[in-house]
Amino acid sequence: MGQLYLVRHGQASFGADDYDQLSELGQRQSRRLGEYFRAKGLVFDAVLMGSLKRHAQTWQGISDGLGGTPTPMVWPGLNEYDSEAVIHTVHPTPLAKPDTPEKYRQHFRLLRDGLTQWMAGTVTPRGMPSYVDFVAGITSALDHVKREHVGHKVLLVSSGGPISTAVGHILGTPAETTIELNMRIRNSAVTEFAFNPKRHTLLTYNTLPHLDSSEHASWVTYA
Repeated sequence: MGQLYLVRHGQASFGADDYDQLSELGQRQSRRLGEYFRAKGLVFDAVLMGSLKRHAQTWQGISDGLGGTPTPMVWPGLNEYDSEAVIHTVHPTPLAKPDTPEKYRQHFRLLRDGLTQWMAGTVTPRGMPSYVDFVAGITSALDHVKREHVGHKVLLVSSGGPISTAVGHILGTPAETTIELNMRIRNSAVTEFAFNPKRHTLLTYNTLPHLDSSEHASWVTYA
């Protein structure tokens, strides 16, 4: 039986011109996770990650905390959907910068609506694959792990959308549940699967064992 650890990237730059960039806190979250893995004696046989900057930066922080690990395999199918393109399908005019609680809530209300329609096949956001193809990119990574890494410990660094989709795929949840899983996943959170050549099994979802102390309580973030 192998173990797959799926990690969401550290806090990115929500509301900035370039979201795809870890904040200073996101860098600390990532490094702290690597330190936690090292303290637990975890040694990864393989690492997969998406091709986004925040994935590479999160991996770098984990690697720094671990003190050396395998060279990661970049798997573009683990990249996040384009939230702006999704929102544009239901709100064609540009949104104001989400710098107030109400604007923040509006952003995520529209994102839920757009995701629902994309997953139903009603819309195809500009520059994005169909939802069927998005899922295929994620399941191809899971299939690779099952096929190539039986009995190994594998780390996968990605984003909230792909990780919640992977969990939804394993559990057979409806689209609405997958969206809710996506909305609740925290930065640098760890999700664990056990796997054999036939299947993946969910063990934990959205945990923060590396931040489970009063010292790190203020490090817990969602966006």
